[in-house]
Amino acid sequence: MPLLEVKNLKTWFPVHGGLMRRKIGDIKAVNDVSFTVEPGQTVGLVGESGSGKTTVGRTILKLTPATSGSVHFNGREILSLSEREFRPLRREMQMIFQDPFGSLNPRFSVAEIIAEALEIHFPKKSRADRRDRVAELLRLVGLQPEMMRRYPHEFSGGQRQRIGIARALAVEPRFIVCDEPVSALDVSVQAQIVNLLQDLQEQFGIAYLFIAHDLAVVEHISDHVLVMHCGKIVESASADAIYNNPQAEYTKTLLSAAPQLA
Repeated sequence: MPLLEVKNLKTWFPVHGGLMRRKIGDIKAVNDVSFTVEPGQTVGLVGESGSGKTTVGRTILKLTPATSGSVHFNGREILSLSEREFRPLRREMQMIFQDPFGSLNPRFSVAEIIAEALEIHFPKKSRADRRDRVAELLRLVGLQPEMMRRYPHEFSGGQRQRIGIARALAVEPRFIVCDEPVSALDVSVQAQIVNLLQDLQEQFGIAYLFIAHDLAVVEHISDHVLVMHCGKIVESASADAIYNNPQAEYTKTLLSAAPQLA
């Protein structure tokens, strides 16, 4: 059974106009998208800015309301769940954000940023246990435990993204939406973060939906690739097939424009 099964997902945003601000149409950000993610698998979701790929990730995690369709996680339909019903599943479904600075609260130390999720999902843990867990997570992502006393502005972009990864790992998720996690980083740092995500996947069996705007990045991490254009999936194939024998003209255009990951 797939860990995640998305069927006929639509996320439309109303457009209003005129003096009465009446609805005059819809922006079809996600328009009838279907795919699956197996346990421990990485599915790459690729498309240019505005293609709807980030909206797919946010809709799956119920951060953006769906217009129609279904999302099953571990066999359970989640779009119809209330926030109270969905809260226990939030621990199993996490997100790594594109902006490694904007997604971290600048007023919180690294220890507070990572421990916040532990306080919510593991309220019975003592303060000492949470601190030990923060130190363990920082080691896992290649940072020193002593860094937990620092604040986000004291770190480089790559280090901040490692903190974001540690925060996502804190609650032991089974599935992570990686929303362009390396697009704001230098190419050499991109490779380090991609390698880190692969190592963590091997260690913990996490499944990823890896969202990116160029195919060079997902080539190094994805088992299966979805190519998205104007709210629709225009090609779905194994990573090898996408790179060696693309079928859609849009996929060929993306491949020709892709820079190489160091």
